[in-house]
Amino acid sequence: MVMELEAEKSLIQAESSDGPNSNSSDLVARVRKLLFRRMLVGIRDGRFFLSTFHCMDKQGNIILQDAVEYRSTRRSSTSPMEQRCLGLILIPSSCRLSCHVGCAIEEQLSLLKL
Repeated sequence: MVMELEAEKSLIQAESSDGPNSNSSDLVARVRKLLFRRMLVGIRDGRFFLSTFHCMDKQGNIILQDAVEYRSTRRSSTSPMEQRCLGLILIPSSCRLSCHVGCAIEEQLSLLKL
């Protein structure tokens, strides 16, 4: 849970850091720690993407690689979630609701230290 909040905080801070007074090297270091980690990203229309965090631009848009999309189905089927493999995707910061990073507790503790 702590790592989820830290990931979201890092992404939000990086989105809002466009002034020369912000400590951009700290923000870059925080985001760099998230590179190539498994990430679950939720977007506004209710879909979720499970994938590997690849990069982020100055506007806060993130690129995920090997993404699998999960969405709820309204049809009567045996599975309440439908999934499909997408590959490399870009998620605009305006669409993103949540980011959760998956890793062991020891890794979470090391990622929280800067």
